[in-house]
Amino acid sequence: MNYAAIKKTDIANGPGVRVSLFVSGCRRHCKSCFNSETWDFNYGNLFGKSTMNEILEALDKEYIEGFSILGGEPFENENKETVYNVIRTVKEKFPQKTIWCYSGFCFEELAESSRNILELVDVLVDGPFVEEKKNLRLKFRGSENQRIIDVKKSLEKGETVEFEI
Repeated sequence: MNYAAIKKTDIANGPGVRVSLFVSGCRRHCKSCFNSETWDFNYGNLFGKSTMNEILEALDKEYIEGFSILGGEPFENENKETVYNVIRTVKEKFPQKTIWCYSGFCFEELAESSRNILELVDVLVDGPFVEEKKNLRLKFRGSENQRIIDVKKSLEKGETVEFEI
């Protein structure tokens, strides 16, 4: 898997100060995507052991509240294995830090196809960006169709539970 960037002090993609990984590769091609360069699966750098170490080192600070992973599309088939391993490693090393994941896929679809990843995620921001529903006043999402989902509660209840900000 390639990745586009690592932001070590991100305040836009979840609450508090976070470390964010932007993966490369997305087939959705949402109109007016803020990160269209990450559509290319070959964009950026190859994710490797040194990249994982860089993320873990950045997370190992008291002021960092959590880890966010977005893209591109973390749930593209080409990315899922590495994304799972990254999230699992972060969760093992920093169980107190929250993990947020952004996807153009809907929670219900991911609960069927990628449950192993979702079980490690605290919050999922789901749904494609829709330019006609763009709203700059929304927290942590770009368009009104996107939901912020409490993954743990949703998996427990068997229904989608939105996260309360």
